[in-house]
Amino acid sequence: MAKIEVNGATLAYDEAGTGSPVVLLHAGIADRRMWRGQLPALADRHRVIVPDLRGYGDSELPPTPFAHHDDVVGLLDALGIERAALVGCSFGGAVAIDTALAHPDRITALALLGAAVSGNAWSDEANDLWDEVIGEIDPEDLDANAAAEVRFWVVGPRRDPKEVDPNLTAFAFAMDLRALAAERALSAVEVAELDPPAIDRLAELRIPVLATAGAADLPDVSRLADRIAAEAPEAVRLPDVPDAAHLLPLERPAPVNNALLTFLP
Repeated sequence: MAKIEVNGATLAYDEAGTGSPVVLLHAGIADRRMWRGQLPALADRHRVIVPDLRGYGDSELPPTPFAHHDDVVGLLDALGIERAALVGCSFGGAVAIDTALAHPDRITALALLGAAVSGNAWSDEANDLWDEVIGEIDPEDLDANAAAEVRFWVVGPRRDPKEVDPNLTAFAFAMDLRALAAERALSAVEVAELDPPAIDRLAELRIPVLATAGAADLPDVSRLADRIAAEAPEAVRLPDVPDAAHLLPLERPAPVNNALLTFLP
């Protein structure tokens, strides 16, 4: 792990390899450790940078306003990188899209794996699935909330937990517990959002875009990948990854790595 000053905050990151730069942006229920299966695989061809977003993992959270998408470019500046490809999962995908829209001259390509999109609202179907699978939870009970999020997102709403590697769910629980604490801290800080948000601006992504999702993920996530592929002019929609839910790079590293190595410039 290394640390570097970015826009007034110290961000933690891992780095390996040489070649064209690639930045991997983690999900909101995780931290940079979710990319442990991608860092060595991509480092044979790329300079791979894997940060903890501000407030997450080992990165600091000063009590000053900021934007995650500006931090990504600030990280590139601090590392002397002119342009880079971004790979994002879930919330990290939303940050990647926002970065490409806010700083289009700095991003060469986007690989979006089960990506969220800023400005998108979850469907009634998604909310109903949460009520069906999880129900009500005490918002003050971090352990219960982490267990619920792992059940819903990492296992997937329609998959039996017995079908999922218990080592994966235990690791995801540990990451999510830390991420929930990060979200609480972030709620007390002014976090600027892209304005207008990305959901109605996907046609502005005039760079190569790859979109896919886990086949066991929430249907909304797969539909978002469809929309990204339909509206971004240079987008490619890969089939959903079988036997994977929301943390598909962690759960199914081999097909994800193959797709990234084929796609990334």
